[in-house]
Amino acid sequence: MSDISLLMAGVLATAPISALNLPEEPVITPDNLVQQSTQENLAQVVSPAEIPPPEFVQPDITTSSAIKHKYENILKKSREKIQFINSPNLPELKDTQAVREVAQNQENTEEFSLSPQPPDSNNQMSQVTSVSQLKDVQPSDWAFDALQSLVERYGCIAGYEGGNYLGNRTISRYEFAAGLNACLEKINEAIANNKINTVNSEDLILLQRLQSEFKAELQQLQQRVEAVENRTTELQGNQFSTTTRLFGQAIFSVQGTNSPDVDLFPRDGVPERQGKTNLTFTSSAQLTLATSFTGRDLLLTGLSAGNLGSNAALLSTNMGRLGFESNTDNNLVVSDLSYRFVVSDNLGIVVGTAGVNPINTFRGISPLEGSSDGAISLFGQRNPILSIGNGTGGIGLDWQISDRISLQGVYSAEIPSFSGNINQGGLFGGRFTTGAQLSLAPTNNIDIGVHYLYSHSPDGLLGSGIGDSQLISPFADATAFDTQAIGATVAWRINPNLQLGGWGGFTSSKPFNLPGSVETTNWMVFAAFPNLLRPGNLGGVLVGQPPKITSSTLPDGFNFPKFSDGGTAGGRSDTSIHVELFYRAQLSDNIALTPGLFVIFNPDHNAANDTLVVGALRATFRF
Repeated sequence: MSDISLLMAGVLATAPISALNLPEEPVITPDNLVQQSTQENLAQVVSPAEIPPPEFVQPDITTSSAIKHKYENILKKSREKIQFINSPNLPELKDTQAVREVAQNQENTEEFSLSPQPPDSNNQMSQVTSVSQLKDVQPSDWAFDALQSLVERYGCIAGYEGGNYLGNRTISRYEFAAGLNACLEKINEAIANNKINTVNSEDLILLQRLQSEFKAELQQLQQRVEAVENRTTELQGNQFSTTTRLFGQAIFSVQGTNSPDVDLFPRDGVPERQGKTNLTFTSSAQLTLATSFTGRDLLLTGLSAGNLGSNAALLSTNMGRLGFESNTDNNLVVSDLSYRFVVSDNLGIVVGTAGVNPINTFRGISPLEGSSDGAISLFGQRNPILSIGNGTGGIGLDWQISDRISLQGVYSAEIPSFSGNINQGGLFGGRFTTGAQLSLAPTNNIDIGVHYLYSHSPDGLLGSGIGDSQLISPFADATAFDTQAIGATVAWRINPNLQLGGWGGFTSSKPFNLPGSVETTNWMVFAAFPNLLRPGNLGGVLVGQPPKITSSTLPDGFNFPKFSDGGTAGGRSDTSIHVELFYRAQLSDNIALTPGLFVIFNPDHNAANDTLVVGALRATFRF
């Protein structure tokens, strides 16, 4: 895989399907049933914006701008097509007798020296030796006679791949002029090699006629070149930067829920409160500066602001959270600051203080992932084990082992800049995660990601933000845990309009100073319907189980599933089921509208809780 291909995938990709890293779900405590996580007490962290792939990064560009590079290519092609008309060695051939004299006198060869340019290679023209191969030329056209004389005598005019030639169509006259350049080269070669006898006067007259016939087109090309040069000069003088491009995204959304009764203390099966949220209209905006200094690197600087917060506190469960939450109180924050570069054609590195975590480093497998254009729920975005640790800054790598196998790795700390407490911040003192993903493509239609993560939590919270993420009873003293997680995600493209897939995850967490362990599982199956009703649209159906504590063998008083019943050992007795439907209508290349609905049966893995229903309408604008 080339270095630019590596820039567009995995660690050096811009994570086009990553979602926002969101604050931890509420922690249940005896004094306050809803308390913000350690992360919110220390610092507010917002993850990187979704960024379109940096198509402007090309291997042959260094510090020149993409605009300059684009127009230089246009200028080069245009000059090649018209250069022969301005050649100082090409006479006007106004007099037929003068032409004959040139052909008959060897000593006059230098006066008729032709210096044409090679034909435009970007048209993928292939040499032909018979006019009959040029299928688009009609025998009644005078251009046909010209081709018959020049192609069959000198083998010089080039046709398009497949034998097509468009000499009798107005738009092809410029292409014919480029082909004429090749004939001038052939004739000049014959003259230079003292083969003047092979060039007869009729051919020189024919060249004169062709030059006259295409004079208007050549003049138009010259005018276009001058206009492009003027435009290029103007753009270079007014462009934002020669190395940086700006990408933006804005989301407007309307969302609301039903008002389910909630059983906070599962031991009695009696609801203690009612979850309720207002119908809200919110927004978020993300700006990303993508900078390339060498053409083999990418500096991402992301700025985010929004006012859609988590509904977990009001609903007394985190299972109703949305995948596009971004609550900064509309204050602008740095959501991404990372530098990506290639070490070799098959190895890329990313390092940064924000935006470096498993979500943004591992290659995405699910076609429904994407906070702005994928599933509307947080659980529907990806396997929750990839969010463990809620990391922001660190280092990652992407290694393309072969065409169908790649390996990504990452080390990420939750708050790498915080130095106030050695147990709650810094690169190694607080919550951190390290892990790897083996990405496989056994066939052209199947993608598989196998995940492994190791995470340290100083407070007994996994940091995944969905389902059972609290490992210890709120009545027990805070205890640090080490967690190992394994999982896999699979996507199968049955045809261009149908994809099936799913994921599964398992975690095992052990406390530092206590015996026992806590284990969780989660799973999801989905069906994606690309181009549903219209090209560019996307439909999705998801059914799954959010993370659930299946086993907790800590000492009595420490186990979370039965915290209201003495904290005895055991897992959850009930199971939550998540069912989601959404449809993204791509109104234009830059605007999408996504209505969606998801239902949680037995929220918080408690059959005494009423069914939770969450609906949203998301409008996404990209520029």
